[in-house]
Amino acid sequence: MSTSVAPLEMVDTDRYPLTDPDGPAWREVVRRTRAELAGAGCSVLADFVRPELREVLRAECAALEPHAYTKVERVNAYNTAIDEPLPEDHPGRTILERGNAFVARDRVPPSAIIARLYTSPVFRRFVADCFGLPELHELADPLSGLTLNVIAPGRAHPWHFDTNEFTVSMLTQAADGGGTFEYCPNIRSATDENFAAVRSVLAGDTGPVRRLDLRPGDLQLFKGRFALHRVSTVEGAIARHSAIFAYSERPGVIGSAERTRQLFGRVLPAHLAGRSVRGDELLD
Repeated sequence: MSTSVAPLEMVDTDRYPLTDPDGPAWREVVRRTRAELAGAGCSVLADFVRPELREVLRAECAALEPHAYTKVERVNAYNTAIDEPLPEDHPGRTILERGNAFVARDRVPPSAIIARLYTSPVFRRFVADCFGLPELHELADPLSGLTLNVIAPGRAHPWHFDTNEFTVSMLTQAADGGGTFEYCPNIRSATDENFAAVRSVLAGDTGPVRRLDLRPGDLQLFKGRFALHRVSTVEGAIARHSAIFAYSERPGVIGSAERTRQLFGRVLPAHLAGRSVRGDELLD
């Protein structure tokens, strides 16, 4: 299923005035979003996609699930080598299982709602403004710029930090149960890893943990570099789907061949051309 709806027509512009960049309503939404990001490191723009298009959004992304590359791995919260020597009490010694999968950008039709949003200059400008950035660019990477994250029943995306400071995502299909986004805002800083607090959460401490009740069509803006976060185990028979919109503060970003192969099981000539850079814009 696909739609010919123009990018701005997909958005509830009564609530999110993308038709009036820099207008008073735009500035108010941006002000509110920036305040939430500053306070909690996360802002959810509920019902960003118009209600009448949510089933189209779900169906388009559900049709992509067979293209997901799945690789179940043993990881730690820092995505460092799990056999690296670490002190006994280091939280990186806690081993977790990651079973989420990714659909690469070249499997997403340009006509899909998530693709039209991702490539919309106005949407990109709005996101940049919400994060207080002068501009953002689409990734030049042919696989990782826009992806669909798939978490199958019985699987989870375990506790981790993002390598990039900001993440933009949209739930497109909710699970029957579980699949809850959980995070610990500002549990570490640029100058303090706060290993004790991280270790406590990994051991089961729920005190610092916040939970989000995301719905399909909600746009989530998140500062994941300093927030430990996860998606809990998906329950029931339906996979959890989430679109990841990856942008960069500089143009021309392409992920490394090693990381690309890990995420998608393949690489393209662009990844082997010798101009790859590590992608802060990748999910983890």
